[in-house]
Amino acid sequence: MDPLSDVLSLLKPRSYMAGGFDAGGDWSLQFQKHEGIKCYAVVSGQCWLAVQGVAEPVLLKAGECFLLPRGLPFRLASDLALPPQDALELLRRRREAGVGVINGGGDCMLVGGHFVFNGRHTSILLEALPPISHVHKESDRESLRWSLEKLVQELKERRPGCVLIAQHMAHMMLVQALRLVLAEEESNGVGWLYALADPQIGGAIGALHSDPAQRWTLETLAQHVGMSRSTLALKFKQTVGASPMEYLTRWRMLLAGDRLVHSSQPVSVIAQALGYESDSAFSTAFKRVMGCSPRQYVRDQVAA
Repeated sequence: MDPLSDVLSLLKPRSYMAGGFDAGGDWSLQFQKHEGIKCYAVVSGQCWLAVQGVAEPVLLKAGECFLLPRGLPFRLASDLALPPQDALELLRRRREAGVGVINGGGDCMLVGGHFVFNGRHTSILLEALPPISHVHKESDRESLRWSLEKLVQELKERRPGCVLIAQHMAHMMLVQALRLVLAEEESNGVGWLYALADPQIGGAIGALHSDPAQRWTLETLAQHVGMSRSTLALKFKQTVGASPMEYLTRWRMLLAGDRLVHSSQPVSVIAQALGYESDSAFSTAFKRVMGCSPRQYVRDQVAA
């Protein structure tokens, strides 16, 4: 798979909620701190988004999408000067056909999903994103349109299987939104997600993901992507925030953690499959990256 699919598959995102709300008139909703990432899009109308700790609010218009990956409290409103109401309580009481209705609806509709990730190391995805990722280019909005329309249809019609389809559509929106975030030409973010937009650095990450057990060196990786060692080392560090070998070790340990929990393979087999000649070398690297021994990691994950 490609690196983005690799990471999302490893983190196993589960849709905590797929739905939305339809608001009319004057309204203001306060959302509390959340786990994971929220991904929503404006189907019709417009509203304001204000995130705690972010200086400037964002005006969201029809067709635009936004990601909130840091779990910060936020507010959505027709006018931010209005006193907010608790969103969870209000929408729970006023839900019709899978969509919350405020003041009869009709002026602004949002749909999307809330995704919680399995595992302790979700920062590999979330740390690469700013507090608000706003997808607003007209060309980008078109790529989301079909998913939006289908999700709205499923939520409103409530046909058999609608919950499962809505969850899958919300997952599609999440992946599409992440694609669009990393494709933003003006983005200067640091992290592997942004690095995927660079053909050479993205190619280097893809190579490490496709064969993590290979005895990669800076020289062999540089040859693979057609760069000099010094240029690759500098550019990789600048865009990813870590050296190529540091990134490789971290990716190997994330893979190892997943296999330890979800397979019956012993540590020796996992270590060899990821390029380690001895169990002790693997265990040392695992503890350095993951913060505990392989055995303790399994115990913690099972308990969780």
